[in-house]
Amino acid sequence: MKSRLLLAAILIAVFVAALSGLTARAQDPSQQPPAPPPAKQKPPKPNTDTATQNAPEQPKWDPLRAEKDLEVGQYYMKRGDYDAAIDRFNDAIEAKPGYAIPFRWLGEAEEKKGVKKKALKAYQRYLDLVPRADDAEKIRKKIEKLQREIDKESK
Repeated sequence: MKSRLLLAAILIAVFVAALSGLTARAQDPSQQPPAPPPAKQKPPKPNTDTATQNAPEQPKWDPLRAEKDLEVGQYYMKRGDYDAAIDRFNDAIEAKPGYAIPFRWLGEAEEKKGVKKKALKAYQRYLDLVPRADDAEKIRKKIEKLQREIDKESK
């Protein structure tokens, strides 16, 4: 038992001596070798990794972001900024593609802006996703009205 303690004490002493020698050398600048002269800088290699270039800034499927985009889009609708509202409704659709409500709002924004074909398409997609919506009859009437106006303009 004494021999083990003695051996452990010797090992600790050797370790401490070696450690103190290293720290003394690290702190003494005259002991450090001179820095090598700066090497000629090569031009950086072009980045061939396209993962960061092709990666979207935000994930595609993001239901919370879709809700926030929908909320902000409705805010813009109230203010009469239909272009901003349309952008936000499209963002909501991208974040949650099967979510019907942004299509309804997108249709309304496009209709108020006067873009009838896009409004018609958005309303139709809304009904495709939720055919038995509470306002389905109202939306069908809007679709019929828009279709008549589009047909009238094309003649």
